[in-house]
Amino acid sequence: MRLSWPAVSILVVFAVAGSLQADVVIDFEGLSDSTTLTDQYTGLTFTNAIVLSAGIGLNEFEVPPRSGTNVVSDNNGAMVIDFASPIQSFAGYFTYYEALTIQAFDEALSPLSPIVQSMYNINVGCDPGPVCLGDTGSNPNEYLSLASLGGISRIIITGDPSGGSFALDDLTYVPAAPVPEPVDVISLPVFLSALLVYRQIRIRTTNTQAKA
Repeated sequence: MRLSWPAVSILVVFAVAGSLQADVVIDFEGLSDSTTLTDQYTGLTFTNAIVLSAGIGLNEFEVPPRSGTNVVSDNNGAMVIDFASPIQSFAGYFTYYEALTIQAFDEALSPLSPIVQSMYNINVGCDPGPVCLGDTGSNPNEYLSLASLGGISRIIITGDPSGGSFALDDLTYVPAAPVPEPVDVISLPVFLSALLVYRQIRIRTTNTQAKA
């Protein structure tokens, strides 16, 4: 089967689109309250993390899940998330009783810049009392994100050093894009020459058909 140049162009577009990396979203649903989160999600390993469910281990009035009924909270220390393969960006929705810092690390576990900090010291909601502990202007589920073109292999989220200070929901990450194959600099002239020959053949064929 012979492909026309428009068809080849369409294939190139699809090839480029296919190489784009899709967001991966983890909402922590389907896990029981008080589950210690470790390696339940393929490609991720959590340390100092525990699942909390609304109405059970989670006060959903002060710390409402962004979606569903489950969140993950820091437990006995800063939450660490290790990725089996580097990612290019990390994000999530955070509700916290202590100001947060998020630090990323590369494959060598060297720290990456910048360190992301929460906008407020506390952003929890109001309980039915109502008692409102959140800073003025704050709302639960603050969106925090960071990215690195060099790739991220570890995330450390720190609130209270002893844990129990924040909830994370709808964790989102984008896997690092595959490294493209090296481009042969000789191939460009060859391609242009082939294109020129193709066009000349098309012109001659068109002229011959017109004379006939």
